Amino acid sequence: MADQVNSLEDLSSVVTDDIGAVQGTTPTEETQIKREPVRDAFGRAYATGKRKDAVARVWIKPGSGKVTVNGKEMKVYFARPVLSGQAGAVKHGVSKALQLYDPSLRAALKAAGFLTRDSRVVERKKYGKAKARKSFQFSKR
Repeated sequence: MADQVNSLEDLSSVVTDDIGAVQGTTPTEETQIKREPVRDAFGRAYATGKRKDAVARVWIKPGSGKVTVNGKEMKVYFARPVLSGQAGAVKHGVSKALQLYDPSLRAALKAAGFLTRDSRVVERKKYGKAKARKSFQFSKR
């Protein structure tokens, strides 16, 4: 996967190449699970992505490729590095929605690790501690 992937057609060709390379042959109909696209009446695929406490509801539909987050352009919304949890939730949601929209992309998304939810969350603060694990300074006298 050293080549640059710029469209869904390129990604689906990479998927079939990777599956054939892993198994040695092209997958047969018996070994491959047949998945149908999941779309609503408007032709959209919906998925929910999660990361830390952030939740992203994502709709994917055919169009010009414009990405909006809460009514703002993506580069404007994710201008600060503090929003990395939200960016991770959006990445997870887009990946899940893409595999629902076009099931042939599932193998490439799964191999890249985009369909796995990162379950790490911030540990809660305990009483008697400065933070979750940090103790106050100890003094003998």
